[in-house]
Amino acid sequence: MDQSTAKATQKRKEINLNRARMLVSCPDRPGIVAAVSQFLHEQGANIVQSDQYTMDPAGGMFFIRIEFDLPGLGEREAELRDRFAPIAGRFEMNWELHRAAHKKRLAIFVSKEDHCLLELLWQWQAGGLDADIAMVISNHPDMRAQAESFGIPYHHVPVTPETKQQAERKQLELVEGQADVIILARYMQIISPLFIEHYRNRIINIHHSFLPAFIGGKPYAQAHNRGVKIIGATAHYVTEELDGGPIIEQDVQRVSHRDSVDDLKRIGRHIERIVLARAVAWHVEDRILVHQNKTVVFN
Repeated sequence: MDQSTAKATQKRKEINLNRARMLVSCPDRPGIVAAVSQFLHEQGANIVQSDQYTMDPAGGMFFIRIEFDLPGLGEREAELRDRFAPIAGRFEMNWELHRAAHKKRLAIFVSKEDHCLLELLWQWQAGGLDADIAMVISNHPDMRAQAESFGIPYHHVPVTPETKQQAERKQLELVEGQADVIILARYMQIISPLFIEHYRNRIINIHHSFLPAFIGGKPYAQAHNRGVKIIGATAHYVTEELDGGPIIEQDVQRVSHRDSVDDLKRIGRHIERIVLARAVAWHVEDRILVHQNKTVVFN
């Protein structure tokens, strides 16, 4: 970490000491913003950012993210939660309160492709990813040198059809109490419903945007044969429906008949790494609310 990055990191740490983020979703009705804002004012908090969205003012859901500073937040967090509970009950709120100083711990799962893993490691090293990377877990030994060069513990957990259940139990043992979020950085294994239940809306996956058109092996070759003109990537939360969870971020790039299969792969890898890094950054900054199978992202 260079000197300028170290200074920026220290400044952010000082700012985050008394900063919190409140996420609220509830049925829309008059008075929600006023009630939350008045509550924070009465506690001595200063709102530094506020974003809101309503699905339908006449009866839909309302979502709000408020970031605020409150002196002595560490000592007052429990009191703050207790005092807000009656307001939350009155408006039927689902709500969360996150201290910015409490960095989320990431466990990155990877197989043999390194582009998404390296992007997250570079972003983290440069101070652009406000999280702690607790470990890298892989079903192959290939990425050990890359992870350990950043000082990140690397766990090789082989997976075969015969040992998949045992391997997943080992993975759960490794992340239990050590990771808040699971990142599937081109991890080429299906996650079981048991694992998903442990980390509901806390497992982020990345895949190319050809699904469901080009399923199976060699999707870029299939796309090239069809002469596609746009390729891209999708980052989403993992659910029991394969690649069907709430979408966090997507991006695309135009391609042409001049691009070979290798060109498409190269462009696709670039989009995947950027889209996944954005999704992870928004999650660790508490910018995402999940409603049914959709997300509201205050980016």
